[in-house]
Amino acid sequence: MLRAVRRPSRGAATVWANRSARLLGGLALFGIGIGLFARAAIGVPPWDVLAQGVAYAFGWTFGLSTMVVSGVVLLLWIPLRQRFGIGTVINVLVTGPFVDLTMLVVPAGLPFPVRLGLFAGGVLALGIGTGIYLSAGLAPGPRDGLMTGLHALTGWNIGLVRTGIEIGVLGVGALLGGNLGWGTLAFALTIGPVCAVTIPLFARERGTARPS
Repeated sequence: MLRAVRRPSRGAATVWANRSARLLGGLALFGIGIGLFARAAIGVPPWDVLAQGVAYAFGWTFGLSTMVVSGVVLLLWIPLRQRFGIGTVINVLVTGPFVDLTMLVVPAGLPFPVRLGLFAGGVLALGIGTGIYLSAGLAPGPRDGLMTGLHALTGWNIGLVRTGIEIGVLGVGALLGGNLGWGTLAFALTIGPVCAVTIPLFARERGTARPS
């Protein structure tokens, strides 16, 4: 006797489509932010100092190097007992291409005031993108999984945790010969407060759990 196949309701399908759109949109903004930092040329974020060093060493594009570094960061999830999700995998696969696409569209060597604007736009794009894709509830990406994992382990403010991670990675990236600048330090000091606002904001609007 054949059993009828149970199909998801329209409501469930709509929720899934909404969450998927938030995930992809947030990751797109995340990658665009990194690309803007690269074109600003006043210092890339700490994680990308490391990615640039790897790119230079192997002759890869910045986007490809970003993907490889993200994959390595996943190993740090093991002691924090973080679980992988579809958002984790998609983060690794989607962010890098948007980095390269942004660098293809935005030319290098722009006037300094324009590059300052690119840098500011990069901070906002990355911070807002983080809040949006985490609110999808489809698991954080490699770097943000490390951030939320340490937040859960220590109970510290998530902005403080993010700032600490960025400064720590900056030191490692400097030793590997990554491209440093005053913008690197500025990012390390500003991204934490931005995430402390955007993550709870989008979590509250979408009705998802959020770190306190």
